Amino acid sequence: MTRREILSGFVLSSDFRSFLALQPDAVLVEVTGTQGSTPREAGTFMLVSAKRVWGTIGGGHFEFIAIGNARQMLAGTGGTDVMDIALGPEIGQCCGGRTQLRFRRVTDAVSDELEKKQEDEAERLPEVYVFGAGHVGRALAAALAPLPLSVTVIETRRDELANLPVSTKSLLVPMPEALVKDIPAGAALVILTHDHALDFLIASEALARTDLAYVGMIGSATKRATFANWLSREAGGERSWLTRLTLPIGGSAVKDKRPEVIAAMTAAEILAALAAYREPSSS
Repeated sequence: MTRREILSGFVLSSDFRSFLALQPDAVLVEVTGTQGSTPREAGTFMLVSAKRVWGTIGGGHFEFIAIGNARQMLAGTGGTDVMDIALGPEIGQCCGGRTQLRFRRVTDAVSDELEKKQEDEAERLPEVYVFGAGHVGRALAAALAPLPLSVTVIETRRDELANLPVSTKSLLVPMPEALVKDIPAGAALVILTHDHALDFLIASEALARTDLAYVGMIGSATKRATFANWLSREAGGERSWLTRLTLPIGGSAVKDKRPEVIAAMTAAEILAALAAYREPSSS
């Protein structure tokens, strides 16, 4: 079997269940251990059938070897249940570490095990709340959908919730600002509504808390100044809260105001903020 044949047929769907429904004769490839620098961590897995692949354990020649071994098992022409691969020059990689792999034919029991693993991981996913499903809100929901996040979009307008990704949760409420107090600690909150006054109400509620990983609001330097004045004069807030507000969202490195670009840059900000919140400096 050639490298082209082995690496063909990758499936990018986020749902392994759909893959197994169409490719029931498959091998589960799991990363069971790592040492040193490796492309993926222990617990990562992928599924390999005779012609298709779901997921990735890190790519490169290392993955090529794993896919080939799995397909030998499927064909009954060889293969091994475990592998210990050095990620060095001998296989054309320069990570320098080692990865241990386990290979198992997918049975009902293995499928149930994967189901439980996915459910457990879903319960631990960082949460992101997007207030507003206008052009940028929908673009941001689409940008966040394939990432390991639990995303909820909140709107006052029913029609705007119609075109969200399937995996995105949604809430239709008359007073979005009232929900802020119930958002879990460590979550990220992005404010993108159609109404600046509503933006300000949501932001003031969010900034009154100190346990959110990220609070961002769409706008400009002028909007930030206007909000700062309103916060201290009308809302009873403190200007020091502004240090916890990202406004504008998306940074200034890319001078492009298209919704998809703003969404991509904001998604990167959110990921960085969530990682920093969960892995505080040891200093």
